[in-house]
Amino acid sequence: MESMNNDNYCELVIAAADASLRELLIAQLAGIGYDGFEETDTSLKAYLPESDFDETELSKIFNQPSFSYSKSIIQKQNWNQMWEANFEPVQVEDFVGVRAGFHPPFEGVQHEIVITPKMSFGTGHHATTWLVMQLMKDIDFQGKTVFDFGTGTGILAILAEKLGAANVLAADNDDWCIENASENTSINQCKNIDIEKVDDATTGRSFDIIIANINRHILLANMAVLSASLVKNGVLILSGLLTHDEKDILDCCKANDCQFVKTVNKNGWIAIRLFKK
Repeated sequence: MESMNNDNYCELVIAAADASLRELLIAQLAGIGYDGFEETDTSLKAYLPESDFDETELSKIFNQPSFSYSKSIIQKQNWNQMWEANFEPVQVEDFVGVRAGFHPPFEGVQHEIVITPKMSFGTGHHATTWLVMQLMKDIDFQGKTVFDFGTGTGILAILAEKLGAANVLAADNDDWCIENASENTSINQCKNIDIEKVDDATTGRSFDIIIANINRHILLANMAVLSASLVKNGVLILSGLLTHDEKDILDCCKANDCQFVKTVNKNGWIAIRLFKK
């Protein structure tokens, strides 16, 4: 679940030339609340609201002499400017492209989504979004009910409507995400998306398709509810996951009557498609 508070942000810069080390650090930092990541060939940047910074939790990760990091604070008024400077369009083959209003239109894509960038950024966010959209390409959304749990910018909910969904519930737990998703659905002239602020996946409703691009911890905590909310033979797409999360997620899905279909991966991140038995 992408989260962006109206707060100053803490930025960590960690020297990490090895891709597998960056993957491990992302998993560990995500586990203590870091929700934005940016990777280069030699380093990892990680972000969380300054008010959530916990030196004790961080020291448990960086408890070896070989690990070091530098910390700085990004003032909240500079955050959007930084996000825009780092935001790049996302394109999934000839299927769909996602861009900001200041980017030129895509050429040769079936669907285009325009968003106002106001949230955390990084290759992790883009990789998981790309993977989920790739899986959505082969799913029949026509006339279906859809639940986008952890909607963030609303990109996946918007794509679901463009693919023919009759009704989409887009939910998140963060006020900033709700505001941003509402703005983006308006920009894309969506008519069938309801946006709600929630604390968990409980809705009291049933859905043909559920999409949850969040993180391992939240998915495991909500798996029983997600399964119960899915109609028989309904489609479940899970992401926000690293490759080594796959076994735990699949074990939990199996215990909750969800059958594995396929996994796709990109840059150490995965998305999984399942169906309700």
